[in-house]
Amino acid sequence: MTDPKSTSTRDRLLLAAAQLLQESGNRDVSTRAICERAGVQAPTLYHYFGSKQGLLDAVVNHGFTQYMQDAADGQDAGDPVAAIRAGWDNHVRFGLEHPSFYVLVYGEIQPGVPCSLSSTAERMLVDLLNQVARAGQLRVAPDIAAKQLVAANVGATLGLLASPGEPDFGWSTQLREAVLGAVLVEGGTPHAESGPLSTMAVGFLAALDDDATAFTEGERTLLREWLHRVAG
Repeated sequence: MTDPKSTSTRDRLLLAAAQLLQESGNRDVSTRAICERAGVQAPTLYHYFGSKQGLLDAVVNHGFTQYMQDAADGQDAGDPVAAIRAGWDNHVRFGLEHPSFYVLVYGEIQPGVPCSLSSTAERMLVDLLNQVARAGQLRVAPDIAAKQLVAANVGATLGLLASPGEPDFGWSTQLREAVLGAVLVEGGTPHAESGPLSTMAVGFLAALDDDATAFTEGERTLLREWLHRVAG
C-alpha cells in the first residue's frame, strides 16, 4: 500500500479515500477515517473538496480518468472500429479491477440524472463513431450508436461483477460484436455508392460540420432536419 504521507496534501486525501473506499467496498467511509489516514484535519478536506462527497466524487473521477487514459493509449488511430472494440474491453477490465469505483459511477444512479463522471468516455466514443459515419460505415446517428454501446458495455460489466467465480469474457465479446453488428454496415465494411440512403444520410450528418463555410446556418439547420429524418 502506498504511504499517503509521501504525497501532496490533496493527493494524500485522494489516496486515503480511495484506499478506504476499496477496503470498505461501499460509500460508508467516514470523514474522520479519511483524515486520520491522510494525516490532516477535517478543515483541510473541506478546503480542497468542499465536502466528503466532493472528495469521493473526485476519487471516482480520478479512477475513471485513469481508465480513459488507458483506453486512449490503446487506440489504433487508423481504425476507429478497432479503437471502439479496445475501449469496450478496457471498460470491462477497469470495472472488474476497480469494482468500488465502477459501482459508484454506474451502479448507484438516480432516475433522470445522467452520470456526469462518464461524460468524457462517452464524448470520446461519439468522436470515434463520427469517424465511422464519415466512412459510410454507420447505420444510425453517432450519438444513438454511442448510447447503445454504452448501455450494453455497462450491462456486461455489471453482469460480470455480479457473477460468481472467474469472469467469463466470452459472452462480453459476443455482446460487443452483436451491438457493433447492429450499428455498423456489414460489420464495418464501407457501403457501396448504391448503399442504403439512411446510411449515406448518417455519413453526411457526421461530415456536415467539417466545413463551416459550405452552408449558411439556416441551410445547415434545414439540412440537419432533413438528414435526421432520412437517417431515421
